[in-house]
Amino acid sequence: MLIDPAEGIVWANQQALALHDATELSDIGASAADYRKRFVLRYRNNHMLTPDQYPIDRLLSGETFDDITVEVTKVSAKAESSWRCVQQLRGIALTDRNGKAESFALVIQDVTERFTAEERFERTFNANPAPAIICRLSDLRYVKVNQGFLEMTGYAAPQVLGRTTYEIDVLEAASNKSEAITSLREGKTIPQTEANLRLPDGGTKLAIVAGQPIEIGDEPCMLFTFMDMESRRKAEEALRQSEERFARSFRLAPIPTLLVARKDCRIVDVNDAFISALGYGEEEAIGRTAMELPIWVSSAARRELEREVEKTGDFRDMEMQFRTKREEILDVLLSAGTVSIHAQECVLIVLQDITERKRSEVELIAAIEAVMQDTSWFSHTVIEKLASLRHPGKSNKASAGLSVLTDREKDVLGLMCQGLSDAEIVKTLNLTRNTVRNHAARIYNKTGVHSRTAAVVWARERGFTGPASRKNAASRQDT
Repeated sequence: MLIDPAEGIVWANQQALALHDATELSDIGASAADYRKRFVLRYRNNHMLTPDQYPIDRLLSGETFDDITVEVTKVSAKAESSWRCVQQLRGIALTDRNGKAESFALVIQDVTERFTAEERFERTFNANPAPAIICRLSDLRYVKVNQGFLEMTGYAAPQVLGRTTYEIDVLEAASNKSEAITSLREGKTIPQTEANLRLPDGGTKLAIVAGQPIEIGDEPCMLFTFMDMESRRKAEEALRQSEERFARSFRLAPIPTLLVARKDCRIVDVNDAFISALGYGEEEAIGRTAMELPIWVSSAARRELEREVEKTGDFRDMEMQFRTKREEILDVLLSAGTVSIHAQECVLIVLQDITERKRSEVELIAAIEAVMQDTSWFSHTVIEKLASLRHPGKSNKASAGLSVLTDREKDVLGLMCQGLSDAEIVKTLNLTRNTVRNHAARIYNKTGVHSRTAAVVWARERGFTGPASRKNAASRQDT
């Protein structure tokens, strides 16, 4: 565009007209005042230019300039008008031989696309929740910071912008800091690395930082992006402390305990109580599968344990026997629960040694069975109490269970309850010895017992003591 001090705007080429959404020179205006009526100019900070700041007015006042960037919009009666153009302007004075300005030229460059892209980047940068900060490579000063970085670190924007990377070192304590600084100075990509960010309160925060070279307004810059790792560090520290407490409790627990991998039942660890009880040291147990450790009295019991570990990893009071390295047999109750150790799913198995309790129970039952060989002189109350000791936890049920027996089997069982021997039952019922034995075998099979004493106890539990009780039961049925 050419501007004459006396005549105003005298000429504009087609590009200048297009940059004002005009087809003729009159669409721009004949004078500086006309131009101001048709177009509103704003600086990039959105401040509107005053009349004396318009480029044409500055030229007419004798001022020349380089690279003024303004946003030009049309003054339109239509509120929906959205035409805009970002222009970079240069004002030149055209002088005579004596150096006196005769007219002026306004050189216009369309930078709308560039600034639109920068605006999109600015909006994206500010809206991005990922922490980010941009430093200018020429002086390593921070020129942009987004809300994500401010929230992550606790800084305010004025505390960051204009500061150098020496004052706020985003590469502090980085594992490869020297290489990262070299890349920063050369404007090269900085690969991801862990760093400790210094916070305004004096603390630090662990983060993953990476750098990417970019240009902001033709200025070479470095875009730093961050991933906050502080929560992960705290979680890892909490996990480490938890595993340390578990390991200490596991090791010092007075009950034999072992840790096995749920996948293949391979032993991960054993505690001191396990070593003391079974006699196998860590080097003999750890790393071996359940099948490889020679502690099993029954292979069927081992397979059952393996199935339970694989199926749920959670069971209670599973009774079985273990063989120690000293060839002793231990009766144990096993209880288990699943745990995660170093991201591996494991099963914690606790062994309760009940060997002494079982031995005491066996001795007690043997004594009861010895006493009950002849129950004819015991009262019904005593028999019931002995039966309760023989089968703790079982209640005396009604005679409904007797329905599984035939009348002759009840006769035989009743005489057994009175303490008669097989020979005496033969004489009483006028049967052969083999018949009595067959009846007894069927009684054992139907009641699920394995001895005469157990059959007597079974009958006593159901209130059956002999022929008299059978007759009473029959009379009640007749009634």
